[in-house]
Order: sequence, then structure tokens, then C-alpha cells
Amino acid sequence: MTMPAFNDRPPLTERVNAYDERHLPTYVRLLMAAEEGADWREVVLVLFGLDPTREPDRAKIVYDSHLARAHWMTETGYRHLLEPRMH
Repeated sequence: MTMPAFNDRPPLTERVNAYDERHLPTYVRLLMAAEEGADWREVVLVLFGLDPTREPDRAKIVYDSHLARAHWMTETGYRHLLEPRMH
């Protein structure tokens, strides 16, 4: 499975955006890992391919910002996925 390209921080929009849609599987995996108590360093290595020993600041930013967006998706963003789409 190929991971879609990622930003250090996901775009923070008030509605679900194309980046969120591409990264839904990543968000789910982040939430599952957090729920299981996985070490963030292992998660960022596996999900994003970032070595937290080489790029500790960037790795932490990527992990924290994507996990926060994943939580937003479970609290607010999912509602936008359920709305009818205009084509």
C-alpha cells in the first residue's frame, strides 16, 4: 500500500478537504495506534516514513498535527462526508 504524499501539517479548513479525503486511512490508523498506546515515534516511522531520531522536531509536528486532524474528523469532519455532494 502506497502512502499518499503528506504535508508536515494537514490543511486546517472548516470542512473536509481533498487532503483529508486522501488521508482518511492514515487518520484511522493514527487513531487506532493512539488508542492502543503505541509510541508516537514508531507510528510516525511506519505511517509517514519519518525517522524521529534524524528529524525529531518535524516527526513530532507531523504526528501531532495529523492526529489532531484525525480527532477533528471524528468530532466534526465526518458530518461533511455524510452530506450530499454537488457535482
